[in-house]
Amino acid sequence: MIICPNCKEEIDDNSHFCDQCGQQLSYCERCGRVGLGRRCTQCGGLMLTREEYEHKANQAADISTSVSTGITNNPAHNTQKQSADNGSPFPSIPQLMLQNDTLGIRLIAINGAVIGRRQGPYANQLQQHRYISGLHAQLKYTPNSGWQIADKHSSNGTKLNDHQLQPDVEMSLKNGDILSIANIPLQVTIT
Repeated sequence: MIICPNCKEEIDDNSHFCDQCGQQLSYCERCGRVGLGRRCTQCGGLMLTREEYEHKANQAADISTSVSTGITNNPAHNTQKQSADNGSPFPSIPQLMLQNDTLGIRLIAINGAVIGRRQGPYANQLQQHRYISGLHAQLKYTPNSGWQIADKHSSNGTKLNDHQLQPDVEMSLKNGDILSIANIPLQVTIT
């Protein structure tokens, strides 16, 4: 689920428009964050419609596939086109979910998203947890390292499997890990 930047309601990840208020959704070409306006307030990237965003992501995936495998996108030469749309904002990225069933927290990762009580797409779910910093940590995906987390100089720290993270040092997340944001443990699920 993502949060509509206009009405702040939860909507499906692959939405083109908010089904609550009708706002057309824009996605940052760099970090994938949903927002309003021409530029991303998180990283400054250009905001694109869902169609433009998917097209650009598919082009990047096709280029990456052709470089790593030597296969071109010429239909005469290819017997199968790789495609993976798992509902995440980046169709070729494995979906990462952080959840704590006891507290009712379920965060679907967005590449480049900030985890915080006051900032980022998860602020609505985390605002009542006072030990989480306003800007606590940041998620990142790279093809070589997969999903990563970095503490952003939070007041109460970030732990991965009970190991304290150093600020601004990216640590890889794996399926089954326990990520603690301040005093909130979150189960890592990657699909």
